[in-house]
Amino acid sequence: MLNDQLRRVLQQMPKAELHIHIEGSLEPELIFALAERNGVKLAYGSVEELRAAYAFTDLQSFLDIYYAGASVLLQEQDFYDMTAAYLKRAEEDNVRHTEIFFDPQTHTARGVDIKVVIDGIYRACQDSPVSATLILCFLRHLSEEDAIATLEAALPYRDKFIGVGLDSSEVGNPPEKFANVFARCHALGLHLVAHAGEEGPPAYIYTALDTLKVERIDHGVRCLEDKALTERLAREKMALTVCPLSNIKLCVFDKMEQHNILELLDAGIVATVNSDDPAYFGGYMNDNFIATFEALPLGLSHAQTLARNGFSAAFLPAEKKQQYLDEVDAFFAKI
Repeated sequence: MLNDQLRRVLQQMPKAELHIHIEGSLEPELIFALAERNGVKLAYGSVEELRAAYAFTDLQSFLDIYYAGASVLLQEQDFYDMTAAYLKRAEEDNVRHTEIFFDPQTHTARGVDIKVVIDGIYRACQDSPVSATLILCFLRHLSEEDAIATLEAALPYRDKFIGVGLDSSEVGNPPEKFANVFARCHALGLHLVAHAGEEGPPAYIYTALDTLKVERIDHGVRCLEDKALTERLAREKMALTVCPLSNIKLCVFDKMEQHNILELLDAGIVATVNSDDPAYFGGYMNDNFIATFEALPLGLSHAQTLARNGFSAAFLPAEKKQQYLDEVDAFFAKI
């Protein structure tokens, strides 16, 4: 059981969130409000019925309902409202900086212009007191050609996103499938990240590092199955954006007590805590920290390490990063 002091520390400490899919922050109430506003017919009769459908057995069963929820996003204001709602929750959880994933192909496939998507999300970021930047993600179950076309369509708005990522169904879609588009993004000076080693094997982490040249691994929890890989990630200070509640909900681990985040930290890996798709996986940042610390023998020093890791791994100018790290240390110095 978590003591009151540690719970308060987890809630109040400054945080960075580096693994949040903005479409996955769409709460059922907002889905229904946007469906009504846009005249979209949903397959669910009520908010309760939709929430009850959030019973996933694996990544694919989640993705099916995730894409159905995204169908209500049509106008720039919809993307703004969704992002503003997430940023409000982030602010309440003392998230100081967030790097938001968005999936343009989920929307362009439905005839929504990429400009509408980017402008709506970006405008909400500009209006929030939380520091927020955008990472455009390619859907890995689609072709690389589709990813290249998406990149080209997004380039007129290059000033509004800082990097690219790779998400969606991992199994059967290895990172190397996207070698060309990532090489192009690297040449453009974009930051590079990719989901690897969540449902996919450690081999996917290797190819994300060596073929895609990523700067962070999203998830990566299966790295511990490979000793040489684990040692390499620690040596290279390659951050993992771990999503504890997501890992339980999608059955990567059966229960939180089995989660390996403490082992990752003990191995010297720069592990971070994030919410992934908070509307679907049962919690935002503070919920993830509290659930993890309740289940595992983690204490104040781990809290400080995880808070620091989030900022260390962020794509921020060195001076700004140091400012946040100093803020974390000042917070813990007062405890």
